[in-house]
Amino acid sequence: MPCSAVTLSIATITAIVAAALMAIAFSTDNWLYIEVKRASIQGYAAENSAGNSQSILDSLNNKYFFYTRTRGLFRICYPKERPPSVEIYLSPVETHCSNVDYFIPDENNETKGLSDDAMNRLHMARSTVALFIVSFLSLFIAFWTGVVGCWKRSPGNITATAILMLVTCLLAAGAMALWHGVEFYEKEKLVGEEYYQQWPNILRENSRMWYDWSYMVAWCGVGLSLLSAILFSSAAICLRGEREREEALNMQYLMPVYPQKQQYAYAGYPPPQAYPGPYYHGSQYGPYNY
Repeated sequence: MPCSAVTLSIATITAIVAAALMAIAFSTDNWLYIEVKRASIQGYAAENSAGNSQSILDSLNNKYFFYTRTRGLFRICYPKERPPSVEIYLSPVETHCSNVDYFIPDENNETKGLSDDAMNRLHMARSTVALFIVSFLSLFIAFWTGVVGCWKRSPGNITATAILMLVTCLLAAGAMALWHGVEFYEKEKLVGEEYYQQWPNILRENSRMWYDWSYMVAWCGVGLSLLSAILFSSAAICLRGEREREEALNMQYLMPVYPQKQQYAYAGYPPPQAYPGPYYHGSQYGPYNY
């Protein structure tokens, strides 16, 4: 079986799986899991009635970041208890969630009072979503160039598909890098009371964070899109080689074969040596002697 057919099939399957994984990761809300041990915090506040125990209890019952939650690009979801002070709705997968606010549009100019670090975090969060959207656009174009390339067995179209898949991979990887930048700002910079640097000590001690399955699926989609780009490039090389071999083979059948003139010049007549006389044994200028 030609290498182009095998490589194209594997590349197409890989691209479809990459697109599915990236779409799942983009739309789900399990990028980061934050577990809060609310019972331990409540016990601490009850045992230490002096000081700020009352404010801790108030935050425990009202602030959403004192609740166990998962975070995605667009929603914060609460798999266990739900904060009463946050507007919550059922997401498409039947989880109780609230929206992540990107302040688009910023009708009330709420971002005016944010610090520089908070604004940097906000811009990176917006850019993460934007890069993912552009990567999906590149993937959509790659789908059509791939269809045309497979239909026509065109190395040029398949090469264009490989380039577009590589662009998709780079855009999605850039979005993931920006997401990690957002995470860094939330952990290391003062960007709001709901983020780690401004949590009270009791909340830090009784919280755990780890990457969830949506995050892992996103990276798998990025890796598969890179693999698909490599496979499409290999398929284009195979197609180009097969086309060159076919053209060389066809040229053998199209090349005319010219016979020797002596074979047919005196067909049906004796050879020239059989005719004595001046015509053939005369001067070099022709049949007559001058």
